[in-house]
Amino acid sequence: MARPAGPAASVSHRLRTGGARLRRLPVLAATALVVSLAAPTAATAADVSPSTADATSSASSASLSSASPSGAGRQQALLVAKPYMGWSSWSLEATSYPGYGGVNWLTEAHIKQQADVVAAKLTSHGYEYINVDAGWANGFDQYARPTANPTTFPHGMKSLGDYLHHKGLKFGLYLAVGLDPAAYGDGTTAIHNAPGCTTADLVYPDLRKTNGWNSAYKMDFANPCSQKYIDSLADQLAGYGVDFLKVDGVGPGSWQGDADHDNTPDVRAWHTALQQTGRRIQLTLSWSLSHTKAETWKANSNGWRIDTDVECYCSTLVTWNNSVKGRWNDVVQWIDDAGPGHWNNLDSLNVGVGAMHGLTEAERQSYMTLWAIESAPLYSGDDLTKLDSYGLKLLTNDEVIAVDQAGHPARPVSQTTDQQTWYARNPDGSYTVALFNLGSGAADVTADFADLGIDGTAAVRDLWNHKNLGRVSGHLAQNLPPHGSRLFTFTPTRHGDQPGTPLGVHGTAATPTSVSLAWDKVNTGASPVNRYTVYADGRPVTTTTGTTATVNGLSAAAAHTFTVVARDAKGRTSVPSKALALTTPASTGPTAYEAEASGNPLTGNAVVAGCDGCSGGQKIGNLGGGEVAVTHVSAPKDGTYLLKLDYVDGDSSRVIDLTVGGSTLHVPVPGTNDNNWGAPQSLTVPVPLKAGDNTLSFGNATDYAPDIDKITV
Repeated sequence: MARPAGPAASVSHRLRTGGARLRRLPVLAATALVVSLAAPTAATAADVSPSTADATSSASSASLSSASPSGAGRQQALLVAKPYMGWSSWSLEATSYPGYGGVNWLTEAHIKQQADVVAAKLTSHGYEYINVDAGWANGFDQYARPTANPTTFPHGMKSLGDYLHHKGLKFGLYLAVGLDPAAYGDGTTAIHNAPGCTTADLVYPDLRKTNGWNSAYKMDFANPCSQKYIDSLADQLAGYGVDFLKVDGVGPGSWQGDADHDNTPDVRAWHTALQQTGRRIQLTLSWSLSHTKAETWKANSNGWRIDTDVECYCSTLVTWNNSVKGRWNDVVQWIDDAGPGHWNNLDSLNVGVGAMHGLTEAERQSYMTLWAIESAPLYSGDDLTKLDSYGLKLLTNDEVIAVDQAGHPARPVSQTTDQQTWYARNPDGSYTVALFNLGSGAADVTADFADLGIDGTAAVRDLWNHKNLGRVSGHLAQNLPPHGSRLFTFTPTRHGDQPGTPLGVHGTAATPTSVSLAWDKVNTGASPVNRYTVYADGRPVTTTTGTTATVNGLSAAAAHTFTVVARDAKGRTSVPSKALALTTPASTGPTAYEAEASGNPLTGNAVVAGCDGCSGGQKIGNLGGGEVAVTHVSAPKDGTYLLKLDYVDGDSSRVIDLTVGGSTLHVPVPGTNDNNWGAPQSLTVPVPLKAGDNTLSFGNATDYAPDIDKITV
């Protein structure tokens, strides 16, 4: 469903995955240039007691994931020390593939069928969770707690949990955030185990709405009755034998971002409630969380969806263009947030039944490759009773699964083209390396050893094909089909005891006399790295214990080269990083250029739009199918300069194509997932400029784009 046309907001609207924002049923119904993306900033500054739960799962109480590794938090980290694996019902509920779709498909019999296949074919590879998504309930009991649909789940949820546990599986269930109006009733419904509390105490007097579909009343957690209600729901789930809870429609995110859609108090309440049950229940949040609250999600949950639904809501389960491909961009800003106890959730892994997918075999492999290298939960949404041989091969490749379960999320060397190398440096000194061709035609993709900090040769293992490729030096190139991929382990011949080479060195800001740098933390070597030395033009200029530094005392309008060397506590040093060449601005710079300035021509759909938080109160929108050319961008000499891009993206992520000097760079920008199109963010991009006037064009001819506020060079 498209958003009605309106003023400024309409120029930025993006409807992704065929209306996925509306898809969830409430509980009742069912040398590539490196872009600095790590930290975008604002440009302007039945009532069952838990005692009935099975004894083995409830024997020890555990905290939900905590920022602290001590005490109960450590116990929960053990529960989710690795990304979970299993199966979920939503993809088969969401598709219109013949014989599937809607909550009518969601039945006890169908869940047991899928569980039987998991137990027979997949548990030996690590798959264990069976997650029942939206549509399992169709009413509420006398305490405002959801009740299972007696037609589709005639034996109830406790019976289903017992069935799954008997097979050695774990039981997952779904709830939407907020108080369902049907649960509220007339406000007089009592809350279980909370004398004096009624549903009227749980919400605000004006019954304001919340969640991603505005389908529930926002709960007021200033009233202790609200926590008591969430506790009662958690106790009910524990009584069912639930091991996993998905709370859906959470904001900020889920395409909502105002105060009424701030569900951080709900998430904290669920964290507390699940702890007090005495049962180990992991909590995941959905459907596309805002990175602005990443610390809250990490402290109170075990994972979060980083994007909208992967399902296409069409006659297949997914399509490549209708959300799968977007994950390569959407996950980047979240990479550093994943770790034991809490993982980035990329959504269902629908690669098992080719006839139902709408994907080529190459796309199916790439789909699973990305999930694996990002240590994302691996949960199939397929009809597992129809697994084809290729799908079973993908889902049960233990070498690829091991990459996922190792918990070292990969990052891209660069995303400025569709031919991309992603890598994770493992603590043992080896590398996980994935090559992706995201373009529409066959192309070569190359892993350059200099980008990976490999000095000399490396032994290469092909993980999909279970083959050793021998020793390789310098680089590894592969010709890949459209949307194809390969996955390797590189083990350097020489790494010894010295620290690993600092990787990903990039500029984050520049003045006429300084350049600020950042790089990835080194996690390899016989002893931990305790400092880094930065070299400018071959001279050591500063030392730091962190992974950022500012080099001062540089010459204006001059080319400079930077490298970084890691040093451990024993004084051993790494090989220098790959050199980064940058040119400082002129003595009068850097200079800001407003995108909406009158001298900048607009083409296609591009329009000037209002923007409360933007510089000058305006921005350029509708750059998907449009373009703005920022003219007269001055450079004192030929060189590579740092460009600060102030943009607006209320989506998960979008891509702006930046064209300068006849060359085009693809620049993915992190979004906020909250539909806020008046709050700019910024990132830094290295761009080649010629001496004198330059014209920089911004647009995207094939997809949605962010709005542009201004650039500063």
